[in-house]
Amino acid sequence: MANPLSFDEKIVRKLAEILNETGLSEIEIEQENSRLRVARNLTAVATVEAPTVTSTQAMAASAPQEVVPVDVARHPGTVKAPMVGTVYAASTPGAEPFVKVGAKVTQGQTLLIIEAMKVMNQIRAPQEGTVSQILFNDGDPVEFDQPLLIIE
Repeated sequence: MANPLSFDEKIVRKLAEILNETGLSEIEIEQENSRLRVARNLTAVATVEAPTVTSTQAMAASAPQEVVPVDVARHPGTVKAPMVGTVYAASTPGAEPFVKVGAKVTQGQTLLIIEAMKVMNQIRAPQEGTVSQILFNDGDPVEFDQPLLIIE
């Protein structure tokens, strides 16, 4: 009888590759009596790396801005994804994004859109303040509770 705790290394590597390609934080498969979960820590990545600037944001930025690492998991102004889907910064491709870093927002203002099951869901500001960080790229897949932006 084969050891149920041994897995084909090719499967583990393929799952890790899928994580990198899709931006997911974990993936799990189950076959017969075995289950394999491959995960990575998004919080560590989010606290160390600055968000990638989209072409719309790059054109709008007149001067480089200093990015200060923030523990997004504990920040009180973090806006997290309420669902799994694809995140969009604007209402249509090529349109101005709803918000940019440094933008003042009011409570209830649309910040972004998450497409889930062919439905466009507007994500609104839970509080008023200034957008200090945008933690997603337009068109990225997002997971439930994933930090998307920070309002100071």
